[in-house]
Parts: sequence; C-alpha cells; structure tokens
Amino acid sequence: MRVSLLFALCVSVCTASNLTDVVGKTFVHLFEWKWSDVAQECEDWLGPKGFDAVQVSPAMEHIQGSQWWTRYQPTSYQIISRSGDRTEFASMVSRCKAAGVSIYADAVINHMAAGSGSGINGSTFGNRAFNGLYSQQDFHHDQNSAGTNCAVNDFTNQYNVQHCDLVGLPDLCTECDYVQQTLGKYLTDLASLGVAGFRVDASKHQQADQLGKVLANGPGLYTFHEVIEGANEAVKPEMYFDIGQVTEFDYSRQLCPNFKTEGKMGYLNNFGEKWGFMASEHAVVFLDNHDTQRGEAQLTYKDGDLYTLANVFMLAHPYGHPKVMSSYTFSDHDAGPPSQPVHNGDSVNCGQGQWVCEHRFPEIAGMVNFRKVAGDEAVTNFKSGNNNDAIAFGRGAKAFVVINRSSSTWSTSLQTGLPAGQYDDALGTSQGKITVNSDGTASFSVTSMKAAAIHV
Repeated sequence: MRVSLLFALCVSVCTASNLTDVVGKTFVHLFEWKWSDVAQECEDWLGPKGFDAVQVSPAMEHIQGSQWWTRYQPTSYQIISRSGDRTEFASMVSRCKAAGVSIYADAVINHMAAGSGSGINGSTFGNRAFNGLYSQQDFHHDQNSAGTNCAVNDFTNQYNVQHCDLVGLPDLCTECDYVQQTLGKYLTDLASLGVAGFRVDASKHQQADQLGKVLANGPGLYTFHEVIEGANEAVKPEMYFDIGQVTEFDYSRQLCPNFKTEGKMGYLNNFGEKWGFMASEHAVVFLDNHDTQRGEAQLTYKDGDLYTLANVFMLAHPYGHPKVMSSYTFSDHDAGPPSQPVHNGDSVNCGQGQWVCEHRFPEIAGMVNFRKVAGDEAVTNFKSGNNNDAIAFGRGAKAFVVINRSSSTWSTSLQTGLPAGQYDDALGTSQGKITVNSDGTASFSVTSMKAAAIHV
C-alpha cells in the first residue's frame, strides 16, 4: 500500500504521543456511566487507588433508544449523549484530571447511524445523509448509486472489510478530504475539553493510512485502536502499529482457558509474546469488553472468583497496557444501563444487582498500585503448586503475587526476590502481615480461589 506524504508526516508527528509511556499504568472502562458519576468516581476511588485513566462511552449525539449499542450510532458530533451534555462532560474531564485521572474518549468515526430518524438532540438523518454534516457523497457507496453500498461479508477481502457497510451502518469515506477534516475537528473539539486520548472504534474497518490522515487532522493525543483479529483475515493488527496501540484480542482468548480448566495454571510461566501475541509495547489487553462480554468472552463478572483471579493475573503480569472492565448486570444482550445512578450522596450503587463495578473489587483495586510499583520489571521466581492449579511469581525485587485457583489452601514457602521486611497484603485478604526473610523467602497460606500480593 502506497503511503502518502501526509500519512508519513502523521507517523513522525503522532507516534511520539501515541507511544506515551504506559508502563505500569492501568485504565478502566466505565461502560455507560453518566459523566457526573465518572467525575465523582475519579475523586472518590480511581484517583486514590492509582488508576491512570478512564475510557468513557462515546460522547457524541446518538440515535434514540435504550439499548447499549445506540451509543455507537452517531447522528452528529455535538457533545451530548445519554451520559450527559457538553458542560457535564467538560466538568467530568476537569474533575478527573484534578484527581490524577485522564479521560480516554471512545471515538466512533468509522460510520454514522443506520436508517433514518433523529438523534437524542434532534439532529435528523436518512437516506445516507446527515443534516448539515454529511451528504451521500461523504460515504463509501456503489459505483452507480450514492444511496447504496456493499455489506461487510468477506473478512478475507480487505476492500470489503474497509469500504462496505458494517451491519448496515453507512461507512464514511475516510480517504475523502472533507471527511478527514470533519473527523479531525471532532477529535480536536474533544481535546479542547481536556481528554487525554482516544479509543478508536472499528479501526479494523478503516484503512490505516486513511485513519492516519484523520488523526493528522486531530490533536495528536494518545490513541489505541480496536482491531479484532481472526484467522486468515485480510486486516492485521500490525497495520496500525504506526498510529497507536492496538487491542490484543488473543490475550483473553488464550489466558482465560488456563483459569477455566483445572491443572493449567502452570502453563502461564512464559505467557506473553512467546504465545504469539504482538509485542507488548503495542498491546492494549483486557479479559472482556462491552462487546465480548455479550459474546465471545470466556470469563466475565458472571464467573465470580475465576474472573477476579484472572484480573489479578492481568494486572500482575507485565505484558501490555491493561484495561479493567466495569459493567452493569444484564441478561438481555441489548440491555442498556440501569436507570439509577452509581452515586447517590454517600451511597454507591455497586454490587447490588445493577452496577457491578468490578474495578472496586478489593483484589482488582489492590493490584493497580502493585502494577505501578512493578513498572517494567520482568517476571521472576515463577512457581506452580497444588497440582498445577496455583501459581506465584515476582516482578524483580519490587513485587510478588500468589494466585490460588485450586479447591484447597496453598501453604508453602516461596522465593519472592524482595528485600527482607514486613509487608502488608495489597489485596486485603486474611494474610495480614507477610514476613520476607533475609534470603528473600516468605511463607504464604492462600485459601481456595484467593490471591495475595506484596510490593515494596
């Protein structure tokens, strides 16, 4: 593919910001939270616990309806959504920044809304045109008909994936100057409100060089791209390495079976790039997200302790830039968020059948600072036990974790690699004070389906 001069310029200018140092950092996806709730959560929980950033739901105007996916069908780029208006968005960003937490905006820039109607703020659309914003010519379309387009149905064909309509959503002409400039202005507007970066939705369905030009028209902030890799598919994650980090979907696909199946935990001793993953510096990793927890995810909040332990591993292990999912309960695939807010005065509506708030689980929250302390230290002193159903490993001389997925307590002495001294269990379990001896060893007794972690 020929790379234009403009794209080359984007790579040289944008890469520095896209390769922002994310080593040791953790962010959370507060899916469908209102802006006022996100702001308070930054102040009350995320900042104090050491979370670096929040991925929020799309901020732009979207179609009407209660389903979660309405947020991914834009009708305009006005900053108004089910989560709140422009003023509330700006206040959230400011309050979170003051608490030491950045905001990553979910940028839906591959397509616009399907069908016809009006958005939640009255913006009208229909017949592949959006009043005052886009005409039919601003979308990919059939050669002899601006009102129709092919459908994405052949993932072995790059043109089909990146120029046809995904599930009926009109596919923007991201090689067109006007579209690139319009999308760039939208991203710049979000940046003017203080966002620190973007998650680009459906990057896989946009050519990397064209998407690079869109970003070149924007503010040049940290960006990561949703690229879902499949066997024998034409679009590969590595196509996007020059314009940001990329979602590593195989991470969850390969990690979770080792937690779900008895006797496989010890296989994680060389987990990471040796398993065929992209280089760690490129990868954004997660166990589940808002899409996969309604589909392919092998572990979600519905799996209880197994899910929690897998999160502990993700945050303890140095590979990638981890994203913690924070959900609401659902039984219907299409169900939108609860009508009740997360925060109501001093009470928090978490774990009571509406908002799940996985990021508030003590084991998950406790691992955020563990990761920060561990930094870029490699895995050391890996040990398995209890019939290969429990593991422990260190991160150099900075941190050590024990994860017991087995059905019985794991009581053992382990080489931690840490300096001698008394350490608090970062996960707040019954371990209490843990003594590291002068030779670096420590005794642990971790009960079934629990973990313990210590760090300097």
